Amino acid sequence: MTVHPSLQTYTDAWTHSIESIAELVKPLVEGEWNRRTPCPGWSVRDVISHIIGMECEQLGDPRPIHSLPRDLYHVQNDIQRYMEMQVDVRRHHTAPEMTSELEYTLIRRMRQLRNETRAPDTMVRAPLGTEQTLELALHMRAFDVWVHEQDLRTALGQPGNLDSPGALVARDTLLAALPDVVAKSAGAPPNSAVVFDVHGPVEFLRTVRVDGEGRGSVDGAPSLGPAATLAMDWETYYRLACGRVRAQAVEDRIKIEGDQDLAAAILRDFAVTP
Repeated sequence: MTVHPSLQTYTDAWTHSIESIAELVKPLVEGEWNRRTPCPGWSVRDVISHIIGMECEQLGDPRPIHSLPRDLYHVQNDIQRYMEMQVDVRRHHTAPEMTSELEYTLIRRMRQLRNETRAPDTMVRAPLGTEQTLELALHMRAFDVWVHEQDLRTALGQPGNLDSPGALVARDTLLAALPDVVAKSAGAPPNSAVVFDVHGPVEFLRTVRVDGEGRGSVDGAPSLGPAATLAMDWETYYRLACGRVRAQAVEDRIKIEGDQDLAAAILRDFAVTP
């Protein structure tokens, strides 16, 4: 679909997830669009509205002119206010309106991606009036739609695609944030290591090492004497890291060895999405 191989992984993952989402919502009746998802404050309709809005922005469409209500408890910062605009403006749209706008947006977006000839480092539109590279934009869209596909599957009781191409993009995206979680947010001591052992549809063993200056890094080599080891299944890992669930609610699915206080601090600040 694109002449740049570095973009192909993200394009393929996005396509797989977005087509799965379209299939999930196509048969829904009106009431099912109001089902609550694990994404804080958002229904099925809201998640689809967000996806439509973000893809329209990648297409260069103008943002809606709209005033947000003051009583949206889940909107607490600038990035959340930015994201909520595309959602709230569609809150009263009917099921046929939602599915037809989604279908039309995806047709336009897939055509754009098929004809994409820009270099990966081309600067494109990003949230809050900023810019990002085309490669990062496609990476984040692939990550975003996979996470929201899982939100929809949970809400609709249709599990699946935990090992899809989008899941692998999500794994790499979330792992990149681990050093900050362990070293900065949780305050792991200098010259220590924390191991994450994840099993299930996506499996990995990663060690976060904190150097003498308190800087964290992540690698795939095991640690002989980690300060703590956290083991859990992939679904629990991504739900925690994406802020879909708190550790207390899934503590029976998490096994901790070593420093219990450090592990608790890591899990307390594990969510890395806005």
